[in-house]
Parts: sequence; structure tokens; C-alpha cells
Amino acid sequence: MLLEVHALGRKACSGLFRCQRSSITCVGKGTNLRRWFLCRGFHISRQRCTVMPSWVIDRYGKNDVLRFTNNMRFPVIYFPNEVVIKVHAASLNPIDVNMRSGYGASALRMKRDPLYFKSSGSEFPLTLGRDVSGILMECGLDVSYFKPGDEVWAAIPPWKQGTLSEFVVASGNEISRKPRSLSHTEAASLPYVGLTAWSAMRQVGGLKEDNCSNKRILIFGASGGVGTFAIQLMKAWGAHVTAVCSQDASELVQRLGADSVIDYKAGNVKEQLKALPLFDFILDNVGGSTEEWAPELLKKWSGATYVSLVTPFLVNVDRLGVADGMLQTGATIGTKVVKHLCNGIHYRWAFFTSSGPYLDEIATLVDAGKNTTLN
Repeated sequence: MLLEVHALGRKACSGLFRCQRSSITCVGKGTNLRRWFLCRGFHISRQRCTVMPSWVIDRYGKNDVLRFTNNMRFPVIYFPNEVVIKVHAASLNPIDVNMRSGYGASALRMKRDPLYFKSSGSEFPLTLGRDVSGILMECGLDVSYFKPGDEVWAAIPPWKQGTLSEFVVASGNEISRKPRSLSHTEAASLPYVGLTAWSAMRQVGGLKEDNCSNKRILIFGASGGVGTFAIQLMKAWGAHVTAVCSQDASELVQRLGADSVIDYKAGNVKEQLKALPLFDFILDNVGGSTEEWAPELLKKWSGATYVSLVTPFLVNVDRLGVADGMLQTGATIGTKVVKHLCNGIHYRWAFFTSSGPYLDEIATLVDAGKNTTLN
């Protein structure tokens, strides 16, 4: 039986628009099959609408590897828990710049293709960008909490195609309804840094609203995206926050609620911090030599925790390969945990975690005015 498709809409994009956009007629019989297709969930699209504009890279390198194309393949839902988002706003983070240069390529390739079925370089063309705010265009069969037309925000994991394109695919458990108080542009600036800070302080550090009151929190790198979000989160939960940043950013972090500001350029930061009372929790966004002396600022044998967001995991895997890199990383974290535990403190690493439920809680804070974007 031959089918003839008459497009009624101006644009029917592959895998995105249901067949109410088309009238389907059986040639020779004139039978309209529109209702038959609708009730069975069929999707009809025109062949020429299978590509979209996107910013991509075809190899790792510097800024010159980035190119704009109108011919990036449309994202496709492969699993029933996935959704397609029309991107209204996206943003860049340091991770995107690092990924452009090849940072984490080996580990991310393993995540995309754990059995190594594909050849090296199969991730190209690669779209960067993690943050997205937009509108749901289509939902997989297992997605029950959202529907097409919902305004959502998300941070896409780095092993997936990114958000610097017209459409992007995400898992249903990675998205959340956009805060009502934010525009799409404002909302796109928060998910990645917010989820990274939430992972470090809530998921790994064990801090929450009912145990933060009057706790002393120290944040290194407080004027960055993660740091500014962490300041607001801790103040919303009633903690005392000391922020370490440059003098240029001191007004900003004070406006966000920091109780004390230490200018690392105005003398020996170690001595400045030693003059203050000991801390219950340290968030380290800086790494390097800071980690050699900063744990001494914590209260010993009281459950105090040092959480670092600067880890050697991806670098080790890139340099040594998957097996040796993971072994080296495991040995490093194990040694540090035991060393600091013997000195009466907990030592942890934290990583970005893509989570819709965490974004739900962040959205509640944003709509309550307890966390804001930086204009």
C-alpha cells in the first residue's frame, strides 16, 4: 500500500512533531489514516527536516576547532526515559573550554562506548555546552512527570551531545521545571554550577537545612560560579560563611551573603585564615598547594569535612589509560582519606551530578528568593 503525505505545517521536524501536522491518505482509495496513526503513536516527518543548526568541534584543539553548521543531525530518542528539548538559552562553563582541548576525552569515550565497539574519534562532530533552558518538544513513553510544552532546565552530562544547538536530548531524570521567577536566559546560567555545588555540599558533604545552623563554612574560589552558588546555599541554610577571593570580587560575595571575606592577594592567606576560629566544612574550588595546609583549619574529631572539586581522575585516565588511570586515582583518594582520617577530619572528592530532583530543590530556593543569578 502506497502512502501520500501532505504536510500542513510549515515545518515538521524529524522525530519531534506528531502526525497531527500531516494528512495521510492511502493512494487509490482516498482513505484518511490520520486518526489511525495518531492512536498508535506514529511520528511522521519530512526528510529534509532532519538537520539543525549547532556549534560543533571535529577535533580537539583551541578556539579555531569550533565551527557553526546548519547540518547537525537531529537528536533522536533512543530510550523511553528520554526527552527532546528545544533550546531557548544555553551557557558555557570552564568544563566546555577544557573539553574542547581534549580534557577527559578517554574517560568520556569509555562512558559513551564502554565496550569499545566504536573507533577513536567517533564522538565527532561533538556539540559542547552543558546548561540548557527551553521547552519540551517530545517525551519518551516512560516519561510521566513532564509533557510537551513544559518549560524545563537541565545540565546535560559531559558524555552526551551538548546544548549549543537548536535541540538536545536529555534523560527524564536529568530535567526539572524551570523556576517561574527566571527567564530562560537567567535559568540557563545556573544548572551546572548549582548541581556541582549541591553535589559537593549536600550529597558528599552531608550538609542540609536542618544541620547547617551556625556551622562555620570556608569556601576557596568563592567568586566563581560554584562558589557564588555555594555562598547563597549555605546562607539560606543558616551557616556562617567565610569566602576567599580577590579584592575585586569582595563586594560581590558580601552582597551574596558572605560573613567574612579574605583577600588572597592581600598577604599570606594561610596566616589570615589561621587567625580565625576553626571551621566545620571547607569547599575547595582551587586545589593545588591549598590542599597541603587548608585541612589544618578544620575542627579535629568533630565530623568536620574537607571537600575538593579539583581531582586528578580525568587527567589520570587521559595520561595513563582507563585501567591504570582508575587504579592511580583510587590509590590517591584512598591514601588521602586515610591520612586525614587519622588526623580527625573527613576528606572527600566531589563531582558534578546531573539530577532533576536536585534541580527541583534548587528551583524552590530560587523562587523563594534565596538564590539568584548574577547579572
